Amino acid sequence: MTEPSKQPDDWRGAVIADALLQLRARWGWFVGLGVVLLVLGVLALGHVFVATLASVIFIGSLMVVAGIGQLMHAWRIKQIHGFILWSFSGLFYLAAGLFAVFYPVQGATVLTLLFGAMLIAVGALRTWLWFNHRGQRGWGWLGLSGVLTLLVGVLIAANWPGNSVWILGLLLALDLLFQGWSALLLGLALRQAGR
Repeated sequence: MTEPSKQPDDWRGAVIADALLQLRARWGWFVGLGVVLLVLGVLALGHVFVATLASVIFIGSLMVVAGIGQLMHAWRIKQIHGFILWSFSGLFYLAAGLFAVFYPVQGATVLTLLFGAMLIAVGALRTWLWFNHRGQRGWGWLGLSGVLTLLVGVLIAANWPGNSVWILGLLLALDLLFQGWSALLLGLALRQAGR
């Protein structure tokens, strides 16, 4: 009986090494992207209301496109049940998207409430899962995550609607800052690895 070939592992290693070599050659792009994202994050942090409106309009635009796509899909299928389901879904997406685009402040209010409710639901689910598995090793982190997520959701819901003009913009700013730091540090690490 012959030994299994090591060729697939060697091939994967060569592909990974080639990908790293290509990334090292483009380390400057990562640094540049990181700097741009950091600047955008600082701007969004300084203007959270504008960032909130921009994010709501962007999300609304995506919903309009999704609604139109679902309506087009509904008109192309032959079964009546599928047609009704896709038509209803498409009309809902289209109406919600248009509402968010034309009334971004009210859209931010609705999205903030939905975001808070989602965090409460996810936090409660994680806490419930931890409670049912609390005897298992390592599940304490899930419990901590659940409690923190639940608390953030309750804080958002408790301060609603007053926080709806800044919460989404703050989250966008923080996301841009974290992505910017990640890209910048990755670029610098690739530069160091290339030396």
